Amino acid sequence: MNTQSPPRFDPTRVPHLLGSFAPVTEEVDVADLEVTGEIPAALDGLYLRNGPNPRFTPIGSYLYPIDGDGMLHGVWLSEGRARYRNRFVRTPALEAEERAGRALWGGLESMITPDADEVGPKLAGTFRDLPDINVVRHGGRMLALAESACPFRIDGTLATLGPDDFGGALPAGITAHPKIDPVTGEMVVFCYALEPPYLTWSVIARDGTVSRGPTPVDGVDEPMMIHDMALTDRYAVLVLAPAFFDLGAAMAGGSFLAWRPEHGTRVALIPRDGSPPRWASDDAFWLWHTVNAYDDGPGEDAPVVLDYVQWSRLTVGGSAAKEEGPASGGLVRARIDPVAGRMARTPLDDSRVEFPRVDDRLIGRRHRHTALATDTGQADLLPGEYDAVRWFDTETGATRVWSAGTLSVGEPVFAPEPGRDSEEHGYWLTFATDRTDGSSWFLVIPAEDPASGPVARARVPVRVPLGLHGCWLPTDGG
Repeated sequence: MNTQSPPRFDPTRVPHLLGSFAPVTEEVDVADLEVTGEIPAALDGLYLRNGPNPRFTPIGSYLYPIDGDGMLHGVWLSEGRARYRNRFVRTPALEAEERAGRALWGGLESMITPDADEVGPKLAGTFRDLPDINVVRHGGRMLALAESACPFRIDGTLATLGPDDFGGALPAGITAHPKIDPVTGEMVVFCYALEPPYLTWSVIARDGTVSRGPTPVDGVDEPMMIHDMALTDRYAVLVLAPAFFDLGAAMAGGSFLAWRPEHGTRVALIPRDGSPPRWASDDAFWLWHTVNAYDDGPGEDAPVVLDYVQWSRLTVGGSAAKEEGPASGGLVRARIDPVAGRMARTPLDDSRVEFPRVDDRLIGRRHRHTALATDTGQADLLPGEYDAVRWFDTETGATRVWSAGTLSVGEPVFAPEPGRDSEEHGYWLTFATDRTDGSSWFLVIPAEDPASGPVARARVPVRVPLGLHGCWLPTDGG
């Protein structure tokens, strides 16, 4: 517990608390959004997105994208109409701060926690829950996901039901990017920790029961940050970049994350049958997000293909060390040999991109199209802000781009056209916020001709801050 006065911290100078990222505090319901164009009648379901949104002005520190209360933004589509609702993920810390009328916990880097006089003995000295990164539906649950902790279960109205440890089977929780196998229905998850075992993986069956409890990954002997994973028929794929937690440095006022490129980057291919992991290694690089992975042929010795967005070093908080300059990145394909323990990386697209998505029905299988948020270079954007959507064709290497002009766009999510199996038959959904006036929009972009831009724009009459990850939840449960 740290009961000292908060260190000097000026939230008005934090880029990710300003502009299109600035938090909102009002929870609203709008029954019928004004639509320009025509929302396809075939779209029947909920587009749901999560993101960090501090309920009160932060104290001590604020580290994007990790810090911040979770806020869910939902757009329900039916018969060509759209309605909107946003709700905070109501954690015990958020409710305690609402009772106090101010922030009581500092950001992760400040290590500020309240004492018992402020929040009672149960919450005193604890770190706040941060289910602010992603949201998924699986096994009858809708879950708001944190970086590495128990998710919070929500209902169909976006009301918070409470933390979910899967009946006690996953007490440490899971990370923000589980992967659901579209064939088996299993959700494969992982979790990292500050104490041994530092890395575990688990499997949640189609019905929501835990079919494999936390299984340690051998060969990990220090606490590391691992944000995302990928899945193939045979493997769970984890990329261990050299981002190590350093609690000693954090307690002394330094960074709790240390980038140690001399260690290189390792990839763990974890057989889904429970066999020992296979490892490959290469020079250091960082990734926030994978695109997809698949086994390139039959047999246990077949290579694994992994597509991902690569960065030259750890990027967190948006600030770059002056001596290093901005981190470079782009879309990359790695071909991993599980026998020789080698990986060959091939750049696919060197544009500044992030938030890659494919048709979720192809997770673990060959995909053709990748959608990403991108930067046209024509606007003065903050780190993590993008003004266009880019599509990459893995068969031809061709790209298509829709420039959003004064709009800053979020992660594109694919909504298949019901009854059609093709990646080209469906729509890409995202929120966007205008940098000139703060107005926000829900966009529907056709997969057949995405560069033509949205076929429908629904005006959200409140600002939707730029956030992180979301999903399309069709009414039929598909």
